[in-house]
Amino acid sequence: MTKTPAAAEKTSQIVAWYDRHHRDLPWRVSPPMAARGIRPDPYRVWLSEVMLQQTTVQAVKSYFALFTSKWPTVTDLAEAETEAVMKAWAGLGYYARARNLKKCAETVAFQHGGRFPDTEDGLKALPGIGDYTAAAIAAIAFDRPAAVLDGNVERVISRLYALDAPLPGAKPLMRGLVAEMTPSERPGDFAQAMMDLGATICTPRRPACALCPVNGSCVALASDDPERFPVKAGRKERPVRLGAAFVAVDETGAVFLRKRPGHGLLGGMTEVPNTDWTARQDGATGSEAAPFAAAWRDCGTVVHVFTHFELRLTVFRSRVSRAIAAGQSTGPGWWEPEETLAGEALPSVMKKAIKQAMPEAFRPRPRILEKVSTP
Repeated sequence: MTKTPAAAEKTSQIVAWYDRHHRDLPWRVSPPMAARGIRPDPYRVWLSEVMLQQTTVQAVKSYFALFTSKWPTVTDLAEAETEAVMKAWAGLGYYARARNLKKCAETVAFQHGGRFPDTEDGLKALPGIGDYTAAAIAAIAFDRPAAVLDGNVERVISRLYALDAPLPGAKPLMRGLVAEMTPSERPGDFAQAMMDLGATICTPRRPACALCPVNGSCVALASDDPERFPVKAGRKERPVRLGAAFVAVDETGAVFLRKRPGHGLLGGMTEVPNTDWTARQDGATGSEAAPFAAAWRDCGTVVHVFTHFELRLTVFRSRVSRAIAAGQSTGPGWWEPEETLAGEALPSVMKKAIKQAMPEAFRPRPRILEKVSTP
């Protein structure tokens, strides 16, 4: 695409700002590192981009460090046990990403010789990689002039041009404008500069317009209220679904857990027994739906917000003899000691349920230091 002089000037200003003010992130090759000939690792770029979907940079840092220490290469991740990957992912949410992460690693390792495709089309053919992720990897890891459009970039471009068309319908227009600004040289740095600009300067509330490198050409700043952009279509009210969760504790303090089916919402994750709620229907909410007979005590309700609905679970707890429970139809499952619960692949909603029934769960245990007597 031919760049207009105005678009080229904006691009130059944004990249120059990035050279001075870029964020130092563990998956990123900064401009000084690039000047020393260090190239981005496509595996680390891909891993970070998948983790960053719907998740903050601060939350991702520890997970990224954990994954890259356990599985330094895409082949290491491909050869890992799926259960280990799901456990390491627990808490990041959107668990279909973790399942696709494993599938994508296997595809790259076993069908592409451990090398990621270097084009947008090749990347989009991999499991779990859509338009945005393919463009980000192509630009950042392979210097392809791909138009990268995430939430931060949407905010910057919508304010820069004062786009009144609401999201999500405005995405094609935004992508075209980003494509016009994307340079053939350093397209990855430009993409990351736009992300950083949106994350640190052109923020959703109280943008620091005085510090913005393109404030002189921002239409929203000159003629309107920047905080009005991007314009979003009215949201439908999020439906509320109901269900019940059952926290069974044996005589040792272990909790009865089971595995969810490998498909669907929270697929493959660990859970306490709960009723058959879905995004479209309620589950049973009373103790009569418990997995086995016991003296179940109502511990209150937990609320968890998914993308398309809100879930309210009534939580029940009971002290259960493991021997008695074994004589009933508990289904496949196991008793997990309380001290190792945190290491299980428990999604946030299940951690909430357990904590509601067992407030002491997941708390760090103090180290007991042995007293050493001195002569």
